[in-house]
Amino acid sequence: MVKGQQLEVLKALDVAKTQWYHFTAIIIAGMGFFTDAYDLFCISLLTKLLGRIYYNVPGSAKPGALPINVAAAVSGVALCGTLAGQLFFGWLGDKMGRKKVYGITLVMMVCMSIASGLSFGSTAKSVMTTLCFFRFWLGFGVGGDYPLSATIMSEYANKKTRGSFIAAVFAMQGMGILAGGVVSLIVASAFEAKFKPPPFKVNAVASLPPECDYIWRIVLMFGAFPAATTYYWRMQMPETARYTALVAKNAQQAAADMSKVLKTEIEAEEEMVDKIGKTQQNQFGLFTKEFARQYGVRLLGTTSTWFLLDIAFYSQNLFQKDLFTSVGWIPPAAEMNAIREVYMVARAQTLIALCGTVPGYWFTVAFIDVIGRWWIQMMGFFFMTVFMFAIAFPYNYWSKKENRIGFIIMYGLTFFFANFGPNATTFVVPAEVFPARLRSTCHGISAATGKAGAIVGAFGFVYASQDPNPAKRDHGYPAGIGKSKSLIVLGVINFIGMLCTLMVPESMGKSLEELAGEVEVDDVEEERKESA
Repeated sequence: MVKGQQLEVLKALDVAKTQWYHFTAIIIAGMGFFTDAYDLFCISLLTKLLGRIYYNVPGSAKPGALPINVAAAVSGVALCGTLAGQLFFGWLGDKMGRKKVYGITLVMMVCMSIASGLSFGSTAKSVMTTLCFFRFWLGFGVGGDYPLSATIMSEYANKKTRGSFIAAVFAMQGMGILAGGVVSLIVASAFEAKFKPPPFKVNAVASLPPECDYIWRIVLMFGAFPAATTYYWRMQMPETARYTALVAKNAQQAAADMSKVLKTEIEAEEEMVDKIGKTQQNQFGLFTKEFARQYGVRLLGTTSTWFLLDIAFYSQNLFQKDLFTSVGWIPPAAEMNAIREVYMVARAQTLIALCGTVPGYWFTVAFIDVIGRWWIQMMGFFFMTVFMFAIAFPYNYWSKKENRIGFIIMYGLTFFFANFGPNATTFVVPAEVFPARLRSTCHGISAATGKAGAIVGAFGFVYASQDPNPAKRDHGYPAGIGKSKSLIVLGVINFIGMLCTLMVPESMGKSLEELAGEVEVDDVEEERKESA
């Protein structure tokens, strides 16, 4: 942008008071994230049931379990789709516009959620194959929501409360995780009340009623409904003024759209938009020396911190059921029927979400524009490291029955500081610190790098966490380093995340154009005095 000049329509957005359209945007974008989290994390509640249904061995002393490669695929394939979707839709959002692409991702999520529940086949292999196929494309749609929701919210928000608004959208992820647990509890309770199956050790065959096959399908398909309810409203949102004016170069449309949104007259500055388009500063692309010089360090910061965070965060989320079993909070599988096991896993994860996960998100919403992104991220990584080590080193102590409550508290605190910390800030910052023409792309790259970390966590932790003692690990699984050492590794990863946070800039209270280096500081300071 021409140094020292900012379009009036962008100034109006930056200084606008919090209005109803802000909350409308949060709800519309947030409901997509609610669905994202529900779809990605509810599978962890169902993998033990899938093992019992499709990999049961008649006469075995233990219920059926998913083979390790199948378990890793079912848990991780959606993350692979998410990574691809983040890169593709992030790029497309900068090329076609945020709004045009926004509806496509929602339709994919709705259709693939339903298709996942309808996974078909005459053998276990064919059912798992179709499930993985549909969950990959579900993840592809989910991936598009990351860069688009963050970019849309950042470009609609005022600079005073922008962090809280973007964080509020992301906080719906916590509500989605909680909803996954609640839906699973309700469905499992209803089926158990209806069929009343005995525990596996009493009657192995009767412990698995044929109707159990409906449970996981209902839970997966439910994810389609919240997303479907917001499709109409998502299509009614106008394109963001920053894309329309700075990328599409349509000053008149940007002014008209925001005049309606802000309910005030805004002048269309067509001559200034033409000047902006002709300046050399706005011509360089992503793969250029100029981009690397201006934005390379911050892109390295946003990608590396998100990568490291997601290794730990997704490992914790997807495999907490195994940790709960190992410390005795969930009874051994043979002492439960198939439906009761779903209920117990869902109860444990719901309690963790309610006490640690969800509050952490909303603490970030409350304090991100007070403390700042950088300090919240640094603090979160620090306490995640501390609590992970506090669980890992005395792991034998926590596995004793009398210490289970302490274990749950400590484990819940790692989730609290993940969400009142880097899980939220790694989503917020990439939507703020890059220029409009590359904002969605760079957020998509950052998010995709994070999902690469999630894939490492999902595929790696399932192998690494297996106990070296054959008697203590699942049937058919190779020896790993054990849960205690795996948690130590995750603690080290969190510490490295603290170091990488040093490359992330603070974006609190600044306009998007100032953060992108497109407005002179003196000019911005003058604007701040005028708006004060």
